[in-house]
Amino acid sequence: MAVVPPADHATSSTLYFGPWYRRSPFFEKTLAAGCSAYDIYNHMYLPGYYADPIEEYWHLLNAVTVWDVSVERIVEITGPDASAFVNTLTCRDLTKCAVGQGKYVLITAEDGGIVNDPVLLRVEADRWWLALADSDAGLWARGVAVHSGLDVTVREPEIYPIQVQGPRSRDVLRTLFGDAVLDIKYYWTLTTELDGIPVVISRTGWTGEVGYEIYLRDPSRGGDLWDRVMEAGKPHDIRPIAPCEARRIEAGIFNYGSDMTIANNPFEIMGLERLVEPQAADYIGKAALEEIRVKGVGRKLVGIEVEGDALSFEISEKRPALHRGEQVGQITDLIWSPRLRRNIGYVWVPIELSAAGTPLEIVARDGSRWTARTAALPFLDVKKEVPRT
Repeated sequence: MAVVPPADHATSSTLYFGPWYRRSPFFEKTLAAGCSAYDIYNHMYLPGYYADPIEEYWHLLNAVTVWDVSVERIVEITGPDASAFVNTLTCRDLTKCAVGQGKYVLITAEDGGIVNDPVLLRVEADRWWLALADSDAGLWARGVAVHSGLDVTVREPEIYPIQVQGPRSRDVLRTLFGDAVLDIKYYWTLTTELDGIPVVISRTGWTGEVGYEIYLRDPSRGGDLWDRVMEAGKPHDIRPIAPCEARRIEAGIFNYGSDMTIANNPFEIMGLERLVEPQAADYIGKAALEEIRVKGVGRKLVGIEVEGDALSFEISEKRPALHRGEQVGQITDLIWSPRLRRNIGYVWVPIELSAAGTPLEIVARDGSRWTARTAALPFLDVKKEVPRT
């Protein structure tokens, strides 16, 4: 695991990394850029801390940032029946997904539970990529394929994405790849190369800002790609940062494993019910989800706003949520939004308390109670006008 020495040894700190977790092709570059803590995500090291998260938040909003997100492990599905097979994995109707297009999808279990919530890219007619959240959904897909009777191959290729996010990201990508970047629509892709480095570019990201992901297809060129991105970004004040939790929560973006798990279905998550699309495909979990659609759900994950001073760190432990003195649910994430100037996050509550504005109290670790209320999602930019610009 990653070991971070005490703060008083920061000037001579050393990180120790075990061989049982994977390193990305950009790993050494993130170390050289000053990353001093790493998380484990999809059995891989994810840069977790460079500098003050508030400072990084404003840099994301005002300039351009680069993130090593190689932990978004790619599951590739190919073969004559690839499209039919992928359509069995998700409750989205992929017959409406064109070559070169991407979609945010839910991989569903037989009971309607959420196995994963990847970004799906159709890079070729019979080549689909799932950029995974933190779960072993690749093994799930392999297991389904074995018993599907379809002619498909499921594998985990050596493909590693980085994100370039922020209002100046388009300028950086244009310097690197030319005017073709300007034609990439939101959630669409471009297959190209940079000085012989093969990549796929998608107009996606984990921020709600203008942004791109560059999928490296040759891991031996990781350092080269990083250096070229940083050089192109110099005029625009580019800097590496860790995933920006405050910005993703503002945008209503969920974190699989903390905000939702396989025990939850899409109708329980505010905003995700839209992804259970009417379709002809008999996807895994269809019968269960259609039954849930009719019967309804007993609880919901919604937004929450907590009054008081700014939290100095993200609360990602499941603290109790009270209504009229009785525990009714729990928060999954809570963090200070510098722009909204309030603490925001997500909370599980009974369906009858899920309307925006319902008064709650959150029990802090020391036993004190914080005044709160439920909120609609996302917290801003409801129509996603910012990333679409």
